[in-house]
Amino acid sequence: MTTATTEPVLWTRKHLLGLAELTREEIVHVLDTAESFKEVSTRSVKKVPALRGRVVVNMFFEESTRTRMSFELAAQRLSADVIDFAEKMSSTQKGETLVDTARNIEAMGVDIMVLRHPAAGAAHHLAGAVKCCVVNAGDGQHAHPTQGLLDLFTIRERKGRVEGLNVAIVGDIAHSRVARSDLRGLQKLGAKVTLVGPPTLVPKTFETIGARVTSDFDGVLAEMDVINMLRIQKERMTESGFPSVREYVQFFGMNRERLRRCKPDVLIMHPGPVNRGIELAADVADGPNSSILRQVTNGLAVRMAVLFLCQQAAAGTARDEEP
Repeated sequence: MTTATTEPVLWTRKHLLGLAELTREEIVHVLDTAESFKEVSTRSVKKVPALRGRVVVNMFFEESTRTRMSFELAAQRLSADVIDFAEKMSSTQKGETLVDTARNIEAMGVDIMVLRHPAAGAAHHLAGAVKCCVVNAGDGQHAHPTQGLLDLFTIRERKGRVEGLNVAIVGDIAHSRVARSDLRGLQKLGAKVTLVGPPTLVPKTFETIGARVTSDFDGVLAEMDVINMLRIQKERMTESGFPSVREYVQFFGMNRERLRRCKPDVLIMHPGPVNRGIELAADVADGPNSSILRQVTNGLAVRMAVLFLCQQAAAGTARDEEP
């Protein structure tokens, strides 16, 4: 007599709020699921019925182009109905709280809420107040988990692995939720992370969680396999973190000269939007080492995977709670 075995359930979370709480196995499972969804975008009919009958609402309290459109298109390609929440025309302008707004929207039969909000912790707060799935699309300076996942996906795709790679994250680390999510994800998959930037924008406190911190960009160029250039977060700064843009470019801008001192196959990344001539010279941004547009393409597959897995987990939880 043989005993049937079942595959372990690798994803049981109805929310995606950050990468810090995910295990290595969960991150890999999301990346593998995204790999299976990637070919959908190459079909003549770019849709699968995975979320047919489900409703996704994009609740963006901050301006966004790439992330909003990526989530919207990801939901559509999974055959979900999509509602685009316009904060400027909502009742929050009349004093309604985020939770009250969300509960009213949920009462209309929403299954997944994708939230971008300027307050750190907003997604966690919302997840504790609603019954539907919540996906964090960026909360203040705290986390941007799907950007972290798509960056990991892109690195694995281009390099064949993440473990053992030397990765530099360069720029405004202090104000960057992308840097925090990338750092957590890269560490869980075994990469060595160096944070680079002016001392005012790269707090030494990051060393307490295992990152190397330096202001000597030129000194680490030759050892890096991946260099992720961050946008200067002018809208989040209360005061300038460096004397001038010209000086920032001189010490921390990625140009052709610096690229020549890197490994020939170094991977150059940027979460966008790029300030050309500041973080990246135009010829580097558009050159063969750059994966900026590939990151955008991969973001669609990653967000399809996240929406699918969270809804699948929520459906499993609902079945378990049935009498």
